Amino acid sequence: MAAQLAALKIVFEAPDNAKGACPSKVRPIDLVHLAKQTMGDKSLEIEVLQMFARQARACLQDMASGETVRVGAAAHRLKGAASSVGAFRVSQTAEVVEETGGDASALAALGAAVLDAENFILKLCRG
Repeated sequence: MAAQLAALKIVFEAPDNAKGACPSKVRPIDLVHLAKQTMGDKSLEIEVLQMFARQARACLQDMASGETVRVGAAAHRLKGAASSVGAFRVSQTAEVVEETGGDASALAALGAAVLDAENFILKLCRG
């Protein structure tokens, strides 16, 4: 029991030695997260990312309606989908849109994040 408590103390009191952001987390898609979700299956990763890109585009179209309920629902869907594939910037900006009800600056930031993720996905699919 004492050994377990000592181990927990080490784990929870260990300093974070990371010197800056993890490279996979600063990309539009966190490929490490995606690989965990797809168990390293590269063809599945591409398929999932292409589905995500289509869903993201559809959510943006729903948000363009300007109807508060549709904007919130689409932002919520996009937030979840983005989190599952590792598009964390898209997820975070979708959450802001969901919370603000479609504030113009939040929608613009979300559009930019989606475009960035789409471009990243296109590059992955080509190479």
